[in-house]
Amino acid sequence: MLAELEFPGEDYLQVLGRIHQYLEPANYLEIGIDDGRSFAIPGSGTLALGIDPNPRLQKPLRPGQRVFPQTSDDFFEQHDVAAELGGQKLDLAFIDGMHQLEFALRDFINVEECCSADSIILIHDVYPIDEMSAARERASSFWSGDTWRLILVLKKYRPDLTINVVGVYPTGLGIVQNLDPHSRVLADRQDEIIEEFLALDISVLDGRKAEMLNRIPNDWTSITRLIDKRRHAQA
Repeated sequence: MLAELEFPGEDYLQVLGRIHQYLEPANYLEIGIDDGRSFAIPGSGTLALGIDPNPRLQKPLRPGQRVFPQTSDDFFEQHDVAAELGGQKLDLAFIDGMHQLEFALRDFINVEECCSADSIILIHDVYPIDEMSAARERASSFWSGDTWRLILVLKKYRPDLTINVVGVYPTGLGIVQNLDPHSRVLADRQDEIIEEFLALDISVLDGRKAEMLNRIPNDWTSITRLIDKRRHAQA
């Protein structure tokens, strides 16, 4: 109920669908496909790779879709992602894996290495609703974990990135652009960063949550304007 009050309008699946329709990515990678609702969104022209240690797909895969039933750490260690993508850089990624900072940070590092400056990384569950649902250890059925910390990490250590969080139900959708696959800042300081940000209590967001997490409105005009800025800058 709190999430519905906080985030009126289209939910994250609807917004994810709009982004796919708008960008028409040649390829797509999703971490944490669960029952496959989000993984079913990419169009038939998109090569889609899904990663989940326990996928529970409700629909059969279409041509051009592949699912790897393993953890994301194992996937990136064992697979040549460029080869899986036919030698191409990753166009669009959606991180929705384990809802703890260290996992989300490793996922971001590994995904960015597969990207170009033109790619976009989407991150789910980065705008917490309350302290209980945003706890590191799951204590309720509605749980986003502490992935909100990743936005603060990126803002501090990667000011070169363009970072925004769309206020979508149930717990926000991060949009990260201006990627640099050659950056080693996060990878080289990973342990230090995790220790630093695990020491932060969620109360650090009190009174400034929207500002600290770079929240933008949940309307399609605002989202397309955000993406268009990046496209126009490339032109």
